[in-house]
Amino acid sequence: MGQTCNDPMQSVSSIGDFTCECANGVKATGAAAVCETDECAATPSPCGADQTCTDPDTASNKLHDFECACNSDMSIKKVDGPATCDKDECSSNPCGMGQTCNDPSQTVSSIGDFTCTCANGVVATGAAATCETDECAATPSPCGADQTCTDPDTASNKLHDFECACNSDMSIKKVDGPATCDKDECKSDPCGMGQTCNDPVKSVKAIGDFTCECSNGVKATGAAATCETDECAATPSPCGADQTCTDANKASDKLHDFECACNNDMTMKKVDGPVTACVVDECTSNPCGMGQTCVDADTKASSTNDYTCECANGVMAIGKPAICEMGSIDECTATNPSPCGADQDCTDPNTTGASLMDFVCSCRTGKGSAVGAAATCEVNECDSNPCGAGQDCTDVMLTTTGDFECSCRLPKTGKATGMAATCEFDECASTPSPCGMGQKCVDPVKTDASLKDYTCECPNGVKATGAAIASCDTDECASSPCGVDQTCNDPNKASNMLHDFECTCNSDPNLKAVDGPATCDK
Repeated sequence: MGQTCNDPMQSVSSIGDFTCECANGVKATGAAAVCETDECAATPSPCGADQTCTDPDTASNKLHDFECACNSDMSIKKVDGPATCDKDECSSNPCGMGQTCNDPSQTVSSIGDFTCTCANGVVATGAAATCETDECAATPSPCGADQTCTDPDTASNKLHDFECACNSDMSIKKVDGPATCDKDECKSDPCGMGQTCNDPVKSVKAIGDFTCECSNGVKATGAAATCETDECAATPSPCGADQTCTDANKASDKLHDFECACNNDMTMKKVDGPVTACVVDECTSNPCGMGQTCVDADTKASSTNDYTCECANGVMAIGKPAICEMGSIDECTATNPSPCGADQDCTDPNTTGASLMDFVCSCRTGKGSAVGAAATCEVNECDSNPCGAGQDCTDVMLTTTGDFECSCRLPKTGKATGMAATCEFDECASTPSPCGMGQKCVDPVKTDASLKDYTCECPNGVKATGAAIASCDTDECASSPCGVDQTCNDPNKASNMLHDFECTCNSDPNLKAVDGPATCDK
């Protein structure tokens, strides 16, 4: 290559008479000429820019022996091609996140001369610097409002050691997260219905300082107040017309103690309800029996057995039937309806005419019996368990139906008369919160029939319903923990799956690291 060939005779009889001539005029006959060839003279230079090219032997049969030497360091050489002169050690991000890397020489002969500089000026050569990192300086503060943050060791390799202390009580502290400072004791409704609750210091160290105040101003600390309740002030009066009501003790824990007295006879009294009858005409129950005339001269309830029975023949008796004539009389069947009334059994032990008003009335349901009159039956409605499980039953008056009370057992609240109560239970009021720290708990329906319906809501709006803590998404890659020239991937963004992000080198996807930058170039 590069020589001119000439065959003057071009005959088989003159083989070997061709001539070879180099570009510089050197000739040879019957063979190639030996021309001088300087490989470094090529354009562009085979060594490239910033390198010096040297061809030690320019003979045409001595090719590929040229040498390239780095101008920045002449000791760095390579034969038959450019030398590798530069290497920027900072391209592999050896300093890590938040530090500035500088490689002054950028040559392969000066490996390890790069420097790492922190934002605060701390410098290290050949390795990442140890920068101070005050975790409390983050915005917003990791402790939140109303708490003081202290970072005892701000070295970059000393993370998660900051301490949060409550401003309201500096002795309440927590490491690596906000302390639990507040506890509003009024949320559990310790005062009960009709009282105002106030918790002046909402701190876990000030338990029992809440106050309960009645509508009349009576207060108590750490417990429900004893408010005065005049049961007689109810409208209508619990004693009814023509009776006087007196409540001797108006304390809120002294209910059902009011007394009713007949206006026409103040000796006739009853506690926790009206006197059955203040005006009683004893003749209405036909105590004299068939064929006799009954007259009750004094109808006061306290004036009993003063009625008179008179026979057709004029024979009379006071407080009992007169003996008009001797014979057999069954008082239980002599009158219709029975003298005992419905729902009672009547028995006459002696049916002689001389033995009247000795019949016995016995209750079929409940307890009670009487001689010579209908019995007063007492039935405890709570015996049939009308309130159901989880409620306490109280039968206010055993002689009255439908007045039983159902009360929910703590921590549930609720009361009803004559039926089972609807119990309320705020699942979110439990301590600790069922949703955990940092989530908002809402219980929409506080009844027994709707348990586990509360919702847990993350600050970013993620919610979970049905007694489950919400999985708040946290993309660790959002803070660019892998640095430049690397790709970050967070496979699981659940709040309980931290430190699982992966850094992959852009220059070589096979180079990876979990929870920190990968080592890509060296």
